[in-house]
Amino acid sequence: MNYIKYLTSIDGTRLYTKINEVKEAKANIIIVHGLAEHLDRYDEITEYLNAKQFNVIRYDQRGHGRSDGQQTYFSHVEEIVEDLSTIIGEVKVNYGGKVYLIGHSMGGYTVTLYGTQHPNVIDGIITSGALTRYNYELFGELDRSMSSQTYIDNALGEGVCSDKSVITKYKLDDLNAKQISMGLIYTLMDGVQYLKNHADEFKAHILILHGKDDGLVSYKDSMQLYEEIASKHKSLHIYDGLQHEIFNESSYNQSIFREITDWLENEILQGNKAIQ
Repeated sequence: MNYIKYLTSIDGTRLYTKINEVKEAKANIIIVHGLAEHLDRYDEITEYLNAKQFNVIRYDQRGHGRSDGQQTYFSHVEEIVEDLSTIIGEVKVNYGGKVYLIGHSMGGYTVTLYGTQHPNVIDGIITSGALTRYNYELFGELDRSMSSQTYIDNALGEGVCSDKSVITKYKLDDLNAKQISMGLIYTLMDGVQYLKNHADEFKAHILILHGKDDGLVSYKDSMQLYEEIASKHKSLHIYDGLQHEIFNESSYNQSIFREITDWLENEILQGNKAIQ
């Protein structure tokens, strides 16, 4: 069963949420999208996970897609985590079983920040091209004198995806934001600094994925995250030749989806063995 809900975050912001259920689900997967995009760009991985008997829950982050909020704007670091907490709470109330998070780019930042601040709430995390350090100065050297209400253009550079049809569709998609607020950028940079300072507090089981030719977020971000976090169960895969949107690399994404489901099923199996 598939349906749409608006879930209300702690400050009253309504978050557009799409649920794709299956019968006898192995676990529940929450997908968190990246900067300036929206949940519908994750249809393909959702279909794959459903076929492998996972419930999938997606939401548009505030100020993105069909969710409420000022366009691509955050006023403080905690908002992005509070919104995800709202989704996780809904899933835990309405569905049995384990809960895993998948986050891409800014979504990878979101799930990593959540895992750092809220240990032992969810069962595992998967990141893709996650912004967790700042090895590529994507937004340049920040001038904090600029108003948080100032907007800059969302200009796609090189290293996004080798599949050119993906770039064409991205530009045509009116739900992808054309501008990004400095308020959002400031909170991201503050959160990245938090992740660096509190890496030893992240202990969740995690699968870290990144394209080595990523032109937006350096693969070194993921390497440093892997090295610095305190997780005892952590895996890292840097894909040679792949760019930022590894889930949209048509020549390889099915292999990536298979790697994700293999990791999830192994996590579930090991968890069940531990209970016995």
